Amino acid sequence: MNLKLVSTLGAVLGPFDGASRGAGGGTSDQDVAALEGRSANANKALVRGDIDGYLALIEHSTDYTLMNPFGGAPTHGFVDSPERRAGMATFFKSGTLDQEVAATYASGDLVVLVAIERVRAEVGGLPEQDWSLRVTQVFRRDGAGWQLVHRHADPLVKGITLEQAAALARGEKH
Repeated sequence: MNLKLVSTLGAVLGPFDGASRGAGGGTSDQDVAALEGRSANANKALVRGDIDGYLALIEHSTDYTLMNPFGGAPTHGFVDSPERRAGMATFFKSGTLDQEVAATYASGDLVVLVAIERVRAEVGGLPEQDWSLRVTQVFRRDGAGWQLVHRHADPLVKGITLEQAAALARGEKH
């Protein structure tokens, strides 16, 4: 990324240095820390195939969007059915997760967590491997609780070249 673009983004977005910042909405550092812990514990359950444990910790909003690590169009809504739970429970197996929070942002009734999820798991029937993801999650206060309204994840933790990114943008699979 060129320096001028980074400078422009910094001017537009403001500080994003890992500190939580409230903007008069009453979101405290304790709220942010609790969401960090809840996110880590929920996603640890998920990669073990414990979807019930995941859903006990994370409530999805009705307007939830997901940009999953495999690409494609964002999905809208969260389907919570016995069939969906069973499918998710068999998709993820034997996983471990360490969440490294890179930055947080709090404003009013929104909290954004930017993290690296260092995952080692069996996913989709593939043998156990590294599934580390760059993740952004947006939570919105709902009464006394918090709902996940957006999650974006990608497997680009190790980085790719410009040429590889261009090939992906063109839709080339290999």
